Amino acid sequence: MGILIMDLLQKYKDFISSNVLFTPKDKLLLAVSGGIDSVVLCDLTKRAGYEFAIAHCNFQLRGQESERDKAFVIGLAREYGVECQVNNFDTKKYAAENKISIQEAARKLRYGWFEDILGNHDPPLAWLLTAHHADDNIETVMLNFFRGTGIKGLKGMELRQGKVVRPLLFAHRMELEKYVSDNRLSFVTDSSNLKEEYSRNYFRLSVIPMLEKIFPEVKKNVLQNIERFREVALLYEEAVAANKRKLLEYREGAIYIPVLKLKKIKPLRTVLYEISKEWDFSTHQVDDIIRLLDSDTGKYIHSASHQILKNRNWLIITLHGSDGAGMILVEEETGEVRFPSEGGKDNYLKFTNIVPAEFSIPENNLTAFLDAKDILYPLILRKWKAGDYFYPLGNKNPATGKVGKKKLARFFIDQKLSKADKEKIWILEMNKKIIWVIGLRIDERFKVTEKTRAILKITFTAGRTV
Repeated sequence: MGILIMDLLQKYKDFISSNVLFTPKDKLLLAVSGGIDSVVLCDLTKRAGYEFAIAHCNFQLRGQESERDKAFVIGLAREYGVECQVNNFDTKKYAAENKISIQEAARKLRYGWFEDILGNHDPPLAWLLTAHHADDNIETVMLNFFRGTGIKGLKGMELRQGKVVRPLLFAHRMELEKYVSDNRLSFVTDSSNLKEEYSRNYFRLSVIPMLEKIFPEVKKNVLQNIERFREVALLYEEAVAANKRKLLEYREGAIYIPVLKLKKIKPLRTVLYEISKEWDFSTHQVDDIIRLLDSDTGKYIHSASHQILKNRNWLIITLHGSDGAGMILVEEETGEVRFPSEGGKDNYLKFTNIVPAEFSIPENNLTAFLDAKDILYPLILRKWKAGDYFYPLGNKNPATGKVGKKKLARFFIDQKLSKADKEKIWILEMNKKIIWVIGLRIDERFKVTEKTRAILKITFTAGRTV
């Protein structure tokens, strides 16, 4: 065994041991493309005495070259005497169906399959090893910096992330290439790695070599900065966590943030980004969230999965379109809304626009007729809470002839509702005004009159089986 083998092999063993990445008893799964990096990973892992299996992804993107890579990896596994699993993905079809890039599709397919193997293999496989190395880490940090991913993106790749382990992060690409050359290891070359239209390739082939002409030790400096950024990130994450504990209140499946308290936070933009990104809001939406702080009740923005609603002195984060988050937005185009009941059933509100000729006095309180000209969207459907009040239809003061306001708690007593009944009550609200205590009474201010020209009819169906 030559000196280079011993040097790199010893570094490999020491790196695994000092970072406690895995143990000699663990059986490993190696992600192997057949390129230089993964070939070195296989060879070092074999020489270090670890038991492993190989997994190869054929993304079928490079025609015969993809088939060549697959055949090579199968032969490599045979040479090492280890199990080899291969999956042939229709990557282009998956990308088109999910409206994502080819690169993102390949990443999702790859790691989803690896996760399946780890979860179902017999005997169990403890960790997935990938061949990412120091130069990959440098490229990642540079890409993240220009993409604007913040402190987290400047930490670089994690040594261990879930079940994924990257035991070659200590080594540079040049070391791996020399190892392959000196020890006459076979490998295959992915021609797409030479195409500069891919961002990572452009950095590797053009940007970093150009920077090295000005700063010869640019790679060394970036790696040192990665270590500094990791330490900075620890302090940053502690501060963010402290602000989240101070600001976030979890109630009935929704997250409440007090506006007045939030306005005092410094730096506001950074804290808002760290809070909102957890619910799929982008950095570009932070300014929209800041504008919500001084907006009217009912204003909101949404991400792919969630919405942030301004309601009085609160920002409220709920699952977008959720019927169980405790607060539901009703848009003008909404036809029907489902919301929770008891016993595995659901309540429903059906919204219909009618003309006065179709109006008749309802026989019960399950239907509300409201003057449409007074309705401003979005409406808010929510559970009632202490302090709520409205102007009950027909609740006129005999002395003044005017309808007085009444707190819901008092109204429920007048209606002789039990504690259990009160807990089931939902209200429909508009701009801080309750327009209907659902199933009980509408608000006098929104009733149909002789001057009404358009009517909003809302029908309540309680406890319908899904």
